[in-house]
Amino acid sequence: MTGHDLIGHVGATLLDSVWQAALVGLETSVALVGLRKARPQTRYTTACVGLLLCLLWPVVQLVARLYGGTASASGTPVLVQMLAGAGGAGSDGWQAFLQAHLAWVVVGWAACAGALGLRMALGLVWVGHQARTHRTDAHWNERLTTMAAQFRITREVRLRVVDVLASPVTAGWWRPVVLVPASLVAGMPPQLLEALLAHELAHVRRHDYLVNLAQSVIETILFYHPVVWWLSHRIRVERELIADDIAARQLGEPRRLALALSELERLQFSTYHLAQAANGGDLMSRIKRLVRPDTQTSNWKAALPVLAMAVAVLAGCAGTTPGSSALEHDAVTTKPIAKFNSCAKPEYPQASLARRAEGTVTLRFLIDTDGSVAEAAVAKSSGDALLDEAARVAIAKCRFTPGTAGGKPVRSWVPVQYVWSMS
Repeated sequence: MTGHDLIGHVGATLLDSVWQAALVGLETSVALVGLRKARPQTRYTTACVGLLLCLLWPVVQLVARLYGGTASASGTPVLVQMLAGAGGAGSDGWQAFLQAHLAWVVVGWAACAGALGLRMALGLVWVGHQARTHRTDAHWNERLTTMAAQFRITREVRLRVVDVLASPVTAGWWRPVVLVPASLVAGMPPQLLEALLAHELAHVRRHDYLVNLAQSVIETILFYHPVVWWLSHRIRVERELIADDIAARQLGEPRRLALALSELERLQFSTYHLAQAANGGDLMSRIKRLVRPDTQTSNWKAALPVLAMAVAVLAGCAGTTPGSSALEHDAVTTKPIAKFNSCAKPEYPQASLARRAEGTVTLRFLIDTDGSVAEAAVAKSSGDALLDEAARVAIAKCRFTPGTAGGKPVRSWVPVQYVWSMS
């Protein structure tokens, strides 16, 4: 596979991820509405599954494009095929534009993802530097160790006092560290600081740092999609509610944690989101929830119809590829035959001509009972997206002798190869 092929496949996958993530977001939002009275853990899990699907669906499709060798592995984005099916006045122009600029899509995505990845790496370095170089507080370090044992945390949890933070944050998984602002150690009443540390230990107990790190990776890869940022925000909000519940149960005093959070409202929010901070989410709503908790029922069963619908929709979309056999007839006795005298020869695109691009494209056409082309798609790319599209558009205008089954015309698929050669 050439570098040009790889860029084409990645670009097509990026374009298709736009509608894929939008569909996942729609289904997840409906599920979350149905679960609005459920426990935070249920909503948290639902949002995590949605965010993971936003990444896995494009990854699976990219692997299929690279190694499938079928119509589902086509280098042509499904988005472009949708435009073709819409048949609007400007559809051909949009198809050609998207196909011609796939390389720029990939370059732009790689540049932005690289910048965000560098930012994430610098954040990790900063947190590691604070954990190694800043002082500890013997009293609070001992108190944190005692509290960690009460939380049944077997790993050592370290405490570091940092000047530049506004609230405690937790980082690390194997050797977790809680970074505490010096202003809180010096000025906050001990019982309130202890409540904030209990919140941070709840994050350590749940291994939230790893999930948050995975979120940051997905945000870096799919930075261009608002659904990804919305789901990630919902995950962080629900995660803070879960940590509040665990800390309140451990302390036995929800109001003490609420009072501690109210003190944080006056402080500047931390910008280091790779760590778990006690000031995440909406502080006022969290405070009200701790002081006046709503009666919640674990009505996860209310989401079952929504989840079933989501599975059905996703399965349907996964199956609506040009290679689907839903419209093919196993009993076809004669295959469709192209009447090449009914259509013009595909014209060499000027850009491909300038590059002296050549290759063989394999197309698939769904031929209706009257011999017209109902659907057309690229099954195997020639290596040049413009050549693929030019062949698809031109041959789709041909008339065919329809396939037959039992002597009657039937709709059926037929493969067609076209060789592009400069000679």
